[in-house]
Amino acid sequence: MPSTGPQSVDRALAILDAVADAAGPVSAKALARRTECSLSTAYHLLAPLTARGYLVRTGQGYVLGPRVPGLHRSLLRQLEPAPRMADLLTRLRRATGAEAYHTAYRGGLITVVDTTAPVTDAANPFTPGRETRAHATAHGKALLAELPRPLRRRYLAEHGMARLTGATITSAELLEAELSRVRGQGYALSVGEADPSYTCLAVALPRGRGDDGGAVHALSVSLPTGEFRRRPEEIRTALAQAAADCV
Repeated sequence: MPSTGPQSVDRALAILDAVADAAGPVSAKALARRTECSLSTAYHLLAPLTARGYLVRTGQGYVLGPRVPGLHRSLLRQLEPAPRMADLLTRLRRATGAEAYHTAYRGGLITVVDTTAPVTDAANPFTPGRETRAHATAHGKALLAELPRPLRRRYLAEHGMARLTGATITSAELLEAELSRVRGQGYALSVGEADPSYTCLAVALPRGRGDDGGAVHALSVSLPTGEFRRRPEEIRTALAQAAADCV
């Protein structure tokens, strides 16, 4: 018998996540296995997802539907980023040769909102979506440093400080000291803390503090650590200029 109430909603979202994470079309049978429900329940949940345009049924299985891009556009509109943010990211990518990112904190979550990295670049360590490694990334540190201390402590309590590499900061006390340095120097740096091969550099944008339901934004770049060490000042200068252009 199909689940009802919150369980059915959770399973429907799990199906949507499974299709989004897949490399290609996913059959109803495979979705039933992944979400641990019967095939009849899977079809029961797939029907409204397909009818509303979140999924499309093809001859090979289910894929994401035309409603999904609209959700991302709505996210961008509601976050109220700086005007022409996409153009700004492109210019930052051109100036640094590094992939550029727009990240935001709102409502207790940090999200990688947009990036210049191609969707086919599987090696890139930072992709659009929910960021759970804020303590280990430059964009996460830049955003956390802007939050009032109670919001920052709540965020870390809810998301933890997992050790991702040997360089990851996992002590709340050490992270507070790091965030104090971020506020003092005006930028955040992560050298191999989230990914052992990458360095990321970030600056927060002066667009709110997150304590009134609004969003806090950051610009960042990431590139292989060896490349960053050859020209750190050039990259810092380009990032600072991009942030100034947002004002």
